Amino acid sequence: MRVYLDNDWKFAEKFTEDMVKADYDDKAMTAVRIPHTVKETPFHYFDESIYQMVSGYRKLLSVPADWQGKKLLLTFDAVGHDATLFINGIKAAEHHTGYTAFTTDITDHVKYGEDNVITVKCDSRESLNTPPFGFVIDYMTYGGIYRDVYLDVKENVFLKDIFIKTKLAEKYDDEGIQRVKSSQIISDVMIEGLSEVIGTDSFDELAIRQFFRKTGDAAYRVIAENKLSELDPKEGVRENIFEFSALSGDVELWDIDNPALYEVKTELLKDGDVLDVIETKIGFRRAQFKMNGFYLNGKKLKLRGLNRHQSYPYVGYAMPRSMQERDADILKNELGLNAVRTSHYPQSQYFIDRCDEIGLLVFTEIPGWQHIGDDDWKNQAVENVREMVTQYRNHPSIILWGVRINESVDDDDFYTRTNELCHKLDPTRQTGGVRYLKKSSLLEDVYTYNDFSHNGPNKGCDKKSDVTSDMDKPYLISEYNGHMFPTKAFDWEEHRLEHLRRHANVLDEVAKQTDISGSFGWCMFDYNTHKDFGSGDRICYHGVMDMFRNPKLAAAIYEIQQDEHPVLKITSSMDIGEHPGSVRGDVYILSNADSVKMYKNGRFLKEYFMKDSPYQNLKHGPILIDDYIGDAIIEGEPDMGRKEAEDLKSLFNEVSKVGLNSLSKKMLAKASFVSVKYRISLNDAVALYNKYIGDWGGESTEFKFEAIKDGEVIKELVVSPITSHKLETEVSNTTLKEENTYDVAAVRITDIDNNGLVLPYSNESVSLSTVGPIEVIGPNIISLQGGMGGTYVKTTGKAGDAKLIITPQYGESIEIKFNVTK
Repeated sequence: MRVYLDNDWKFAEKFTEDMVKADYDDKAMTAVRIPHTVKETPFHYFDESIYQMVSGYRKLLSVPADWQGKKLLLTFDAVGHDATLFINGIKAAEHHTGYTAFTTDITDHVKYGEDNVITVKCDSRESLNTPPFGFVIDYMTYGGIYRDVYLDVKENVFLKDIFIKTKLAEKYDDEGIQRVKSSQIISDVMIEGLSEVIGTDSFDELAIRQFFRKTGDAAYRVIAENKLSELDPKEGVRENIFEFSALSGDVELWDIDNPALYEVKTELLKDGDVLDVIETKIGFRRAQFKMNGFYLNGKKLKLRGLNRHQSYPYVGYAMPRSMQERDADILKNELGLNAVRTSHYPQSQYFIDRCDEIGLLVFTEIPGWQHIGDDDWKNQAVENVREMVTQYRNHPSIILWGVRINESVDDDDFYTRTNELCHKLDPTRQTGGVRYLKKSSLLEDVYTYNDFSHNGPNKGCDKKSDVTSDMDKPYLISEYNGHMFPTKAFDWEEHRLEHLRRHANVLDEVAKQTDISGSFGWCMFDYNTHKDFGSGDRICYHGVMDMFRNPKLAAAIYEIQQDEHPVLKITSSMDIGEHPGSVRGDVYILSNADSVKMYKNGRFLKEYFMKDSPYQNLKHGPILIDDYIGDAIIEGEPDMGRKEAEDLKSLFNEVSKVGLNSLSKKMLAKASFVSVKYRISLNDAVALYNKYIGDWGGESTEFKFEAIKDGEVIKELVVSPITSHKLETEVSNTTLKEENTYDVAAVRITDIDNNGLVLPYSNESVSLSTVGPIEVIGPNIISLQGGMGGTYVKTTGKAGDAKLIITPQYGESIEIKFNVTK
């Protein structure tokens, strides 16, 4: 039986020893629910001192008398960053990392039939001698009990852990195979409490039985049952680990396009009675990094991913299940990615569960950022490997373990330990270690490297041969861009376009180089950081999204690589006054259609096709617009010959792009030729240019784009001068459910024009208020940035109807209705 303990905690920013006492008066402490952050922060302009503290949590736990004789296991999924657990005033456990779970047997510490005091001393200071601390860090490391807390009530002999491996029983290296006729399920079952069984004959009383079903099916089927005495201890009886094998039968393979999940139910029996049950979700798949790329189920797949931090505005790490799952959905469904790197630490089980469910591949790693500490620090890092692997190894989405400290120097003795332990705990997956060094000492299976070589005009990435120290081993780019070109949603248009172009350049070059397994861009969204990094407001503007997960322009280069939903965007507002010298510059069409038709004031200009993109290695590359005239000159100047009209058209299009003073020598020569041959004066040329390109003083110019797929228009886009604007909202979920703890909905807020386009320079102020059993997380008055912003609402413990009222400084209020259930 599992009981969640996320509610009814008390919190104080300063821990005192008196908090552990049963008679401590906790009225001055603040009532909180888990997940919890030790300090809500401003959106920006704050430093780490705001959350660096030694705080205290306190909760009363009622333990029924009939639990006596059971095992009581208390689990904290994460406490940032150093936790000391007290039960009824007695220290029961310590845990020295903020990114993995720890479980404590509190059986001998509790009083049965009474209330018991749980106290947690939470140290979130960055002076701790544990990863990732010890030097500077490029992200905030928020404190608190920020993941679930729960109590498992078990028999004295119970299943402590199960690691399930699959062995596909037929060859399936051919591309496209989706299922196998049979697979072997090999389970390493750890049983706790066997020392209480007297004599080896008593093992005959114990048996293990396994059931199997596809997720979603109603019924399990028994696949195996063995007495414990018939099984050989895998590592000796002292370890209490037994290998248990069964056949699954016909199964679908887990894949990014078909993430087929199965459930294995393992029972521990004594004389036929069930002592304990663990249900484990698994997937059948073969993930292999080879010297020439990554293969999933025998099919080569180029990894296309982004790095993710686990932080949110205001509350840092403290967000419940719904928000963790939403980030996975954004990565897969909105951005069209097939992979994510959990930089730079293990992340929520809810996030990884969702990756399992939707087919998003995961590269996860131990906590750390560049710094390697002393022997105690290293020992803790090795322990972090143990915890990471044992807690996450049943997830089919995880394809690679990171066993080096991110961007650290070589330390062969240290990294020999982390690699050997990882392979011992999980022989089914390969290891990597994220470097900034070329030709580094390679102890891992995959050379993973942060390639920040691209700076705009050069090629998108280095060759594998220029980086790795062993060409026979696989190679993966774990970061690119990021700090090389920070970009705000409200930066000027050329800057935002260059941000997109740099992401496109790397993706295109990675796709071209067949021996690179893939790449993870830096990063998914902006995040708060320390003084040494980011902008002066303590934000790293490295994301393709802002902190509220609103997409910047660069997000579109990822979005157009998928085919699940149509995309049509252009990279300019077509306002020439936005550009120096009123020179429009490069403008790209971004779409995943077959072609895009472009119109100006209702007149057809040109149809652009995917083959027109300069990014030939991408499935869908940006297409450069090169014609703003079409046949307008030919039709509008009846006395002008076609050749003269075409010559003028090419000149005018080039001038609109680069300006008169920046024409190439070739185009200047052509301009002289046209002037002489057709006897066109400069004044005549300017008049024609303004008529067909500039439109100064004339009617407003409206550009229309139609995305065509399979001969049908699947999406339209209109760009014209703004005549009105309004707020638009998008809500992650309007039905909120109070289960183990509070639920949260994310609300995106954008200021859009009459064509539905985001206004990138709007900083509209917005007030937020609620009615019913919800409340706003963070401030009640916010300002949009880059025409975008957001907020979060959380449930308050009650059921009923609720609403969020969003009121702009100018314009009408928006009401978003919610239904809260329990």
